[in-house]
Amino acid sequence: MAGRGRGKFKSRLERPAAVVVCSQVGSGAAAGGRRRRRLVCGSRGGGLSLSVSLKNLISKMSTNENANTAAARLNRFKNKGKDTTEMRRRRIEVNVELRKAKKDDQMLKRRNVSTLPDDATSPLQENRSNQVSAHWSVEEIVRGVNSNNMELQLQATQAARKLLSREKQPPIDNIIRAGLIPKFVSFLGRADCSPIQFESAWALTNIASGTSEQTKAVVDGGAIPAFISLLASPHTHISEQAVWALGNIAGDGSAYRDLVIKFGAIEPLLSLLAVPDLSSLASGYLRNVTWTLSNLCRNKNPAPPIEAIEQILPTLVRLLHHDDHEVLADTCWALSYLTDGSNDRIEVVVKTGLVPQLVKLLGCSELPIMTPSLRAIGNIVTGTDEQTQIVIDSGALSVFPSLLSHHKNNIQKEAAWTMSNITAGRQDQIQRVVDHGLVPYLIGILRKGDFKSQKEAVWAVTNYTSGGTIDQIVYLVQAGVVEPLLNLLSAKDSKTVLVILDAISNIFLAAEKINETEKLCLMIEECGGLDKIEALQSHENEQVYKASSTLIEKYFSAEEEEDQNVVPESTAASYTFQIQGNTPDTFKF
Repeated sequence: MAGRGRGKFKSRLERPAAVVVCSQVGSGAAAGGRRRRRLVCGSRGGGLSLSVSLKNLISKMSTNENANTAAARLNRFKNKGKDTTEMRRRRIEVNVELRKAKKDDQMLKRRNVSTLPDDATSPLQENRSNQVSAHWSVEEIVRGVNSNNMELQLQATQAARKLLSREKQPPIDNIIRAGLIPKFVSFLGRADCSPIQFESAWALTNIASGTSEQTKAVVDGGAIPAFISLLASPHTHISEQAVWALGNIAGDGSAYRDLVIKFGAIEPLLSLLAVPDLSSLASGYLRNVTWTLSNLCRNKNPAPPIEAIEQILPTLVRLLHHDDHEVLADTCWALSYLTDGSNDRIEVVVKTGLVPQLVKLLGCSELPIMTPSLRAIGNIVTGTDEQTQIVIDSGALSVFPSLLSHHKNNIQKEAAWTMSNITAGRQDQIQRVVDHGLVPYLIGILRKGDFKSQKEAVWAVTNYTSGGTIDQIVYLVQAGVVEPLLNLLSAKDSKTVLVILDAISNIFLAAEKINETEKLCLMIEECGGLDKIEALQSHENEQVYKASSTLIEKYFSAEEEEDQNVVPESTAASYTFQIQGNTPDTFKF
């Protein structure tokens, strides 16, 4: 989830001592710490280093996303003067932090890194007579591939595969320039020689794991329909390699994803999982199919065709109940992509009834599963109040104490982001947040969370103050929100400062309604907040300057006329305030 200077690929590289040409390699959504969301796919690149576990060879990815202006974001969140649809549909292009490094823990593309004897699934075994193929030059490979001798063609293709499986600097462009791709694609159709089908499929898979230009060369060579045909191969290792290749092509972006779909890949892919018990499938095979399906759900502008999503979703629901952690992680990432869009697209996912299972996975201790499930839940609550209510009714809020206090900052941040979308909902939904004891956790993040998490907690509080009842805002103040909120006014991020000033203004509006403005002013002064607000009057950002000046003039000006409903009554010791009896509540500090 996004720098993502990353390895944006799923690849197969060769371990030098290997003698087997096929292995089962799973996807492996890296658990580090991935944007949503809304998941924008970042740049490719980054080499892979050899290690014992293939999962450890998958590099994390990152991307950058520009945020909207503060005013635009404020408009999305403000309740005042807005209908609920506009208010809820806010964070389509906003969060500059949430959609960075953690978004793309799942690989867009992967190369085949190694093959070990213990992983053998192919009947094709390399023997000493063809080990020399590993040392062929590109020119020798070209001559061998173009010969009329099938054995020589096989050895040359195998030699090309070995070069492309090299850990460092595989000569992908040299192979492309040599014009070998059309020959490799033609070898995919050689049903009379399954070894050459497998070797050419492997070679093309690794070419497609490269840059967009390199992937384009594979697509332009006619590989997509050839790989789709191979999905039905009676040889499992060949079928799996075709799955892998299609996943790399679809992972390149929306255009090739849609081309894979247009050529009819979904039905044969889903048929590979049409067995009574998914556990009967080899784990690596199941992981690869799941990963490829997730890439067919990935990317926006445009999003995948809704018909394709409806075709894939029943299988994703089934995979969501599997017990393999990598399968669960990639399935959750797929759902996070599908929920990253309009309310209509969110509804297509929600109506399958999968939210309770997603919430169950949200509470698991496995970070690679927790991260994408939290992303998906967070995306769903950007939808309508009804969609948000399904998340609440599924018990999600009971998981948030652990999420908001998680040792991983990214989990805290995304949890706070999710809370900010829930507190932008109805007052009864805000009350559920209160009832689950989540306000102190948000305040805790304001006090000592990392700044990215603090910014999301600020939004959660501001949304709360925008739509909450007087009683709910009173509770928020009594819980101690004012001081940590004001302390963040010293942040250098002017957008965050504006959001905080908006929250303070909302709290003052509530105080006015119960004639507690003076008490709130004293509280702000006593914690040093007035000095911070006054200092903002010289801020370089004009919006910050105007907002802070408005607060000072309205509530802290010496020339302010006394409210005749709150007249100070002199006593020997001090002044007390008469509170009208018909006020709904009062600040009791």
